[in-house]
Amino acid sequence: MTFSRWTLSAALAAGLSVMASGAFAQTVDVQNAWARATVQGQKATGAFMTLTAPSASKLVGVSSPVAGVAEVHEMKMEGDVMKMRAIPGLDLPAGKAVDLKPGGYHVMLMDLKLPLQKDTTIPLTLVFKDAKGVETKKELKVPVSQVAPKGAAASGEHKH
Repeated sequence: MTFSRWTLSAALAAGLSVMASGAFAQTVDVQNAWARATVQGQKATGAFMTLTAPSASKLVGVSSPVAGVAEVHEMKMEGDVMKMRAIPGLDLPAGKAVDLKPGGYHVMLMDLKLPLQKDTTIPLTLVFKDAKGVETKKELKVPVSQVAPKGAAASGEHKH
């Protein structure tokens, strides 16, 4: 089988355009991720981090083998009552850091399968969707701590 110079050039050009849009796509930057340690019998905790997307994206899902349920949550004041609820997605504006922190947006890990012990790590998978609807996953190893590590976004106490 022989290829003409044009066929080879077209194939190379097609391959390069696929690589530019896929393999070299920029991913969401995750900084200062941590999960709050739990005590025996505690069935829920939060995970926190700062997310910066290079282009407009959304955090649309989260999972971890240590939790039966993992969701993106928000806490906000409604009148004089603090309310927490799951949200379908968290907007990540292009180039703007979005803090997931106690008392605000966070990852909620529920139906924990084991206590999360201080100075260990847990696997966490984040699912992002870009403006074109393309989903990407980011696998993390998140340290477990009693308090926010130095440099991490911290806010009011977050207890469930």
